[in-house]
Amino acid sequence: MRRVEKKIRVLVVDDSPLARRAIIDALATDPWIEVVGVAADPYFARERILELEPDVITLDMEMPRMDGLTFLRILQEHHPVPVVVVSSLTTAGSELALQALEAGAIEVLAKPDGSRSIGQISRELTHGVRAAAQSRSLATRNQARTGAKASASPPSARAGSTSQCQMILIGASTGGVEALRHLLPQLPADTPPILVVQHIPASFSGIMARHLDALCPYSVREAEDGDELQRGLCLVAPGNFHLSVRPSGRGYSVRLGKTPPVHYCRPSVDVLFRSAAEIAGPHCVAVLLTGMGSDGARGMQLLRASGARTLAEAEESCVVFGMPQAAINLGAAEQIVPLPQMADAIIRAASQQGTK
Repeated sequence: MRRVEKKIRVLVVDDSPLARRAIIDALATDPWIEVVGVAADPYFARERILELEPDVITLDMEMPRMDGLTFLRILQEHHPVPVVVVSSLTTAGSELALQALEAGAIEVLAKPDGSRSIGQISRELTHGVRAAAQSRSLATRNQARTGAKASASPPSARAGSTSQCQMILIGASTGGVEALRHLLPQLPADTPPILVVQHIPASFSGIMARHLDALCPYSVREAEDGDELQRGLCLVAPGNFHLSVRPSGRGYSVRLGKTPPVHYCRPSVDVLFRSAAEIAGPHCVAVLLTGMGSDGARGMQLLRASGARTLAEAEESCVVFGMPQAAINLGAAEQIVPLPQMADAIIRAASQQGTK
């Protein structure tokens, strides 16, 4: 008998009637998503959650009586439900949204503000809700990742010679911001150049880079067109721009572009991976972290064929085992590594360049 797919039940929590209507209309474009209720603030939301038992909650950050971040922390402790943060484009809203990811939110999306049509935001919202519905619980994620801090030795003590590695490429989507917060600080200060593509709204990518910069022993910043790749520097793709690499003198530089989205994504991991495969394949280490969809899988396949070292995050530590699984199914991943062991695996792979 054919299995009938169960609709994803969503509760929309936002104090703005206009924002609630925009979110409801956007989610209505997916026949497998059902908005079962709304709430204007966390106190009403608490009652609606107990009454309706939603599968996913969309949550605004700035609300009366109780802010969304406080509510999220209470919710994750007492009644865990997957949460998609739908936040304003203000600096304060972006900061709160990234703190919400640390507190357990699955995804962060830009709040509908009238500047984009329902069609433009519907895919982002439906994709985020579907990813949240497929995600692993916060307790499961924390259990899989506690080993990262417990087992990590100082980066300099684990670093071998990585002189032959010319770049480390990292792609991630749902759950990736927190994965990067665990992974990047474990890499050594003199790490080969790192390029990161994280699916994230444009207003959040710069703030994410600044947060990572404060955690890492090397510089992390949002990429600018023409930036030269340097050891001890991590460049993050700006939201809504593809990031690729090109030859520059005796090294490499980055190019930012607004060519059409790939896999509905801009930036796209595949764009970065494919560009690196063409010009630097044997001297690259490529990593695919947690995320929904298949972005990066084909690019990783090209990288492995060109001689790159390729690593995919193992299912047990992924928030959503989509992008890594797609790469594994293609035979593109040379190694499958849980997040707590990923930094060591990257360093080993970088030190083994040229030994294949």
